[in-house]
Amino acid sequence: ANAEKLHMIEDESIDLYTVAFGIRNFTNKDVALREAFRVLKPGGVFACLEFSKVNNALFNEAYKRWSFGAIPLIGQIVAGDRASYQYLVESIEKFPSQTEFRDMIQDAGFLVPGKGWEDLTGGIAAIHKGVKPAR
Repeated sequence: ANAEKLHMIEDESIDLYTVAFGIRNFTNKDVALREAFRVLKPGGVFACLEFSKVNNALFNEAYKRWSFGAIPLIGQIVAGDRASYQYLVESIEKFPSQTEFRDMIQDAGFLVPGKGWEDLTGGIAAIHKGVKPAR
């Protein structure tokens, strides 16, 4: 379904909304976050696993060199599709930082526990969480 228009799901009807490695491809992330907020029950949880920003400068430099150099080449060799894998690394690079995405989640109406995310593997990926306030 289109995450920006979940018309088949009633308001406040689900307990948990999850997305993994996909929200960076949504056309309008703000609209999708508001739609997630709409369909969640009060107390419901939004959880998102997504590629993110590496939080160590040296590791970030090595990771970017590997990502932009190796991933498209591997895609070309294994899948015969360099362009899709080039898009993958470019979409990761363009995705908002952890704090920017946390702020987007809050702007949609969610409360965020703690700092709002948990970094994985030095920030290569992060788990973001938001809770719809209870009434």
